[in-house]
Amino acid sequence: MKVQATVLKDYGSLTVGSFLFALGLNVFIVPLGLYSGGIIGMAQIVRTCMVNYLDLALPTGLDIAGILNFIFNIPLFLLAYRSISHKFFVKTLFAVVIQTVCLTVLSIPAEPLMADTLASCLIGGILCGVGVGLTLRFGGSGGGVDILGVYFTRRRADFSVGKLGLFINCGVFGLCALMFELPTAIYSILYALIMAQTMDRVHYQNINMTAMIFTKQEGIQKRINMEMHRGVTYWQGAGAYTDAKTYILVTAISKYEVAALKKLVHSEDPQAFVIFNEGMSISGNFEKRL
Repeated sequence: MKVQATVLKDYGSLTVGSFLFALGLNVFIVPLGLYSGGIIGMAQIVRTCMVNYLDLALPTGLDIAGILNFIFNIPLFLLAYRSISHKFFVKTLFAVVIQTVCLTVLSIPAEPLMADTLASCLIGGILCGVGVGLTLRFGGSGGGVDILGVYFTRRRADFSVGKLGLFINCGVFGLCALMFELPTAIYSILYALIMAQTMDRVHYQNINMTAMIFTKQEGIQKRINMEMHRGVTYWQGAGAYTDAKTYILVTAISKYEVAALKKLVHSEDPQAFVIFNEGMSISGNFEKRL
């Protein structure tokens, strides 16, 4: 029953994330004539070329960029299947299918909802960043650059998915600057920056933490080793007031593991005292979980 609830939560979150990305893009970014980055940005540029130069007639409000994005992602699906994990592949395929449907079905407003382009970039970037961050946080991805980001993150502990997106987007937005007006490229870059920063904040993989645990209960370090597969350094101290023996444990984790660590520690010792430090720079043998 617990496993079914976890699976439902994961796929429900993937659905919400994919919808939020499509909502932010179709409702706030596309009506302004702006472009996303990565594979979806390439799909949007191809779509524009098909409409402007091939005179492709599309129903009002319908965008084929999502369908083109799915087609362009097929080689990356194979990369996810062969080099990352089957579970990641299934969740990514599910997220991209939902994303494709939402991008195709969600009607694009004929006129921008907000007259202020900067405000639209801000809202659209936050919505898209939260959407992509959710898909990453719950074990999948939005396809495209996200797959490459997860692939390289598994091989480099200091790697950031958002930073990879910004690097690849330089080429996409450079193309936008050449093909369209310069303000189009500038505002598209601004949207991508906001999206990348939001995504990295939601995707807890990029937020490292240290935890210092004070407990009188023996054996907690072994449970952290066995159940969370994290290393622990511990030593014995004493309380200044009572002079009672106390164990002091230190471990490094990602932010999304905080809840699991709290639950484990307090199941052993409800009186345990835990201090968390966020945003620590960690080098050496630290495994980054996805």
